[in-house]
Amino acid sequence: MKPTDTDAPLMLSVSGARGLVGKSMTPEVAREFAAAFGSVIRESHANTTPCLCLGRDGRGSGKELAEAASQSLAHTGCSVIDLGIVTTPTVGIMTRELGAHGGMVITASHNPIQWNGIKCLNHDGIAPPSNEAARIIERFQTKDFSFAPDDQHGQITKNDTGSRAHVDRVLALVDCEAIRKRAFNVVLDSVNASGAIPGRMLLEELGCTITHLNAEHTGVFAHNPEPIHDNLTDLMSAVRDTSGAVVGFAQDPDADRLAIVDGNGTYIGEEFTLVLAALRMLQTQGATTLVTNLSTSRMIDDLAARVPGASVLRTAVGEANVVEGMRSCGSPLGGEGNGGVIVPAIGWVRDSLVAMALVLELLATEENTLAGIVEQIPKYAMVKSKFDLSTIGGREVIDPALIQLKAHYQDAQLSDVDGLRIDLKSGWAHIRASNTEPILRIITEAATESEAEQLRQEIISASGLG
Repeated sequence: MKPTDTDAPLMLSVSGARGLVGKSMTPEVAREFAAAFGSVIRESHANTTPCLCLGRDGRGSGKELAEAASQSLAHTGCSVIDLGIVTTPTVGIMTRELGAHGGMVITASHNPIQWNGIKCLNHDGIAPPSNEAARIIERFQTKDFSFAPDDQHGQITKNDTGSRAHVDRVLALVDCEAIRKRAFNVVLDSVNASGAIPGRMLLEELGCTITHLNAEHTGVFAHNPEPIHDNLTDLMSAVRDTSGAVVGFAQDPDADRLAIVDGNGTYIGEEFTLVLAALRMLQTQGATTLVTNLSTSRMIDDLAARVPGASVLRTAVGEANVVEGMRSCGSPLGGEGNGGVIVPAIGWVRDSLVAMALVLELLATEENTLAGIVEQIPKYAMVKSKFDLSTIGGREVIDPALIQLKAHYQDAQLSDVDGLRIDLKSGWAHIRASNTEPILRIITEAATESEAEQLRQEIISASGLG
């Protein structure tokens, strides 16, 4: 369930806080949440002055919130490195690059302009583990802050090298010369947010001719910022109208997600971002393990099946869970079907820059257009639905429903690490309760939309929910 303007209460989760600017997300909320985070960090590093990196995604409300947060962090005794307007993956990269003890991003990700939030990162540049996140939230809710004496406040310094460091890491990963030789014509939509500067920097250094839409840090988004089909009509038109354009890229405000438009101006779907990046990684790495969550398309499994010895590890939904899975098997690439690609060689956060680079490298080494490459990948139709738990009996109905489904599909491949995923020859279904909202999600995928809908109806019937 996406936040709406009527959802004024502050939303707290494993990655931080999110709310409506001026209502549930204010400078005072930013100060107190930062105080809670700084107190936890200081408690864990009692014999030193902890260092934290701070960045923001470029939306207009971010500057005031960032100033409040940085002052509060300093008052807890943490030194603060202010990175300015940078992508979320950049904050993660710089946290590791500078040896910081953690990071904070002022961002509401893909939410509309009236929203903003605060995302916490640990010393590895990823969301803190659930137990630490719970400590931060508890201290925030109880106002249990540990402020340092005036003479022990941390210093606030500025650092504007984040985008350069980020781009350099991405350039070191791919075959730059192969891409430069093709002199690609690319359209980029940065939604007037944090991906604009590093996105352009990366594409220029890869020898691309760029048509850059919404490239200024105006603080105002030119369109609804979630990179889905309905919000990218201008990008699709620009690709069609730009002579020789081979691809269109769309970043969300904090640039951790990427959507792609092919050279015909056709939106190919967020699920393909991870698939195309995985295809290039399999070409360069050979037999390896790719990691994604249980709600991501089967296309990535089809790719792995082409490479003897390659495999796919499925995890619970959530970026932190995917990262944990990647670490457990040493995977070179993972991500989620929302346009998020994670490459540990760059950082442990979904990253639109590395996704763009891998797609361009794929285009540079394939004698085919993007549409042609997509055509060679088996396609599926996905149907997503949700049930308000209050209308079906509450959370207590979920376990009995999953038990009934396990019995009904006992001959299928089942995974219960996050609700229940049922894999059949004809398709798959994932049934899970939301961690943050009182809803039950059902996702089905099959060869056609009608088959996916038929499977969804079958799931509802077999579970006893319908």
